[in-house]
Amino acid sequence: MQSGAVDLERGGSAGEGGRDNNPKGQTKDELEPIQNVREILQKGLDDLVNVNSLFTLAVFVGLSLARQGEHSLENRSECDADTNNAKRLVVNEVVSFACFLLSSLVAKALKIHVAVCQEEDFKNRRNQRLRLCMLLLSVWSSVFGCIFLTVSMVDVIQIKVGRLSCRSVHAWRATGALIAIVILALGIYVPIMMNAIITSSTLKSQKKVT
Repeated sequence: MQSGAVDLERGGSAGEGGRDNNPKGQTKDELEPIQNVREILQKGLDDLVNVNSLFTLAVFVGLSLARQGEHSLENRSECDADTNNAKRLVVNEVVSFACFLLSSLVAKALKIHVAVCQEEDFKNRRNQRLRLCMLLLSVWSSVFGCIFLTVSMVDVIQIKVGRLSCRSVHAWRATGALIAIVILALGIYVPIMMNAIITSSTLKSQKKVT
């Protein structure tokens, strides 16, 4: 009698636990794809915020070089950057910082949305479009931030090494390497991110066919 009562009590506890963990009656096969997408999204958003933070440090380094009367390493007066280079550097650095800030804030907001969204709401078509728009905004803000940061780094090279119009070999080499590497990096980053965004934002419930 006591053994039967214990078994009955354990069965009731297990049933209550099952109802609490899966209130919608979804099977394990239906919940696993959703959990995987949640984890991928949250990890990707954390990585995006960390990358934006590193780029923001580069922005402040560039702003520290926008000083009047800066002499280049060419030791020729005609190779020294003028005030237009310094002004353009500040403008591009500020726009770049704004892009990285927008990207990070949108990514943080999206991470909170993913964390608090319920299972049924997560698969809702409207929320899928919302996640897609927010992901695109965050990623492309970071991409445009990289572009403006690259343009500002060209002015940094002209201020420190020498103006490109002065035909400084080292300035041309640094500028060419910078632009080529950034184009290569964005050419790899953008297509892969677009594929990942579209895949994760168009989640469809996968039901096991019996």
